[in-house]
Amino acid sequence: MSLVPPPFDTELAAVLESFRGVIGPGLTPADVESARRSAAVELVDVTMDGAFEAEDRTVPGPEGAPDVSLLLCRPTAAAPAPLPVLYHVHGGGLVAGTNRAGVTEPLAWARELGAVVVSVEYRLAPEHPHPAPIEDVYAGLLWTVEHAREIGGDPDRVVVAGASAGGGLTAALALLARDRRGPRPLGQLLMCPMLDDRNDSVSSRQMAGLGVWDRTANETAWTALLGDRRGGPEVSPYAAPARATDLSGLPPAFLDVGSAETFRDEVVGYASRIWQAGGEAELHVWPGGCHGFDALAPEATLSRTARAARLGWLRRLLG
Repeated sequence: MSLVPPPFDTELAAVLESFRGVIGPGLTPADVESARRSAAVELVDVTMDGAFEAEDRTVPGPEGAPDVSLLLCRPTAAAPAPLPVLYHVHGGGLVAGTNRAGVTEPLAWARELGAVVVSVEYRLAPEHPHPAPIEDVYAGLLWTVEHAREIGGDPDRVVVAGASAGGGLTAALALLARDRRGPRPLGQLLMCPMLDDRNDSVSSRQMAGLGVWDRTANETAWTALLGDRRGGPEVSPYAAPARATDLSGLPPAFLDVGSAETFRDEVVGYASRIWQAGGEAELHVWPGGCHGFDALAPEATLSRTARAARLGWLRRLLG
């Protein structure tokens, strides 16, 4: 039986049509270098017109591995007390991106809430397969918590956040920190997270060849991270969080995803299993949303609604 895909939101459909031939859904191994070049030239004002003081800091990486690069953004206005810390993990399909990719939204949250942003850069697949990326992300979190007061932050109010591949790494980070009895984040904000290497959900099949990230792209990314282990029985939950059998004891989670994207079913399933384990999760499935829709069409009504929901959750979490 053929699978009929759900429709895109009207505004998003128009934007996708305008980008036809420029943005395609099917990343292949041959496209990785061009994706990296595109990410490298992304221009971001990480000071947000002077609202933040930005610094690049190199900190110790995992044992026996290279150091990790962190982007630190502290509000320039004097703070009366240690501030919350937003620890950001960038996207890029596990194969591209830097600690400046996708950091604009966390900076916008921090400007609204009064927070420090720390964005981590991790080694990329396929040159650095699992566990290199998650170990780098964990090492960055350890440094951030240990040095939180030095950078004006509160070590007890660190929220971890990421989108797409960064969302999957953020979920993996919460699992790893729990299991190693490491720092416990105050919350985890997972935006359209990439959680499941098996790539066999109904939504992944519905959206094949559509939007901006489909089954072909997903297979490229997961194979880069896992090689021939992808889809097999021995995949670690710290690589693909959907593989975790125990989702108890995790920080409160915010998860969102579009109804018209590859990751829909794995995100809904992950939120459901957090609830089944007695945990706390807020889930939004944005009707007609494609993958990364709020970055693709930031002025669309759906994008503004999604951003407001994320900020509202953070505001409630931080009190």
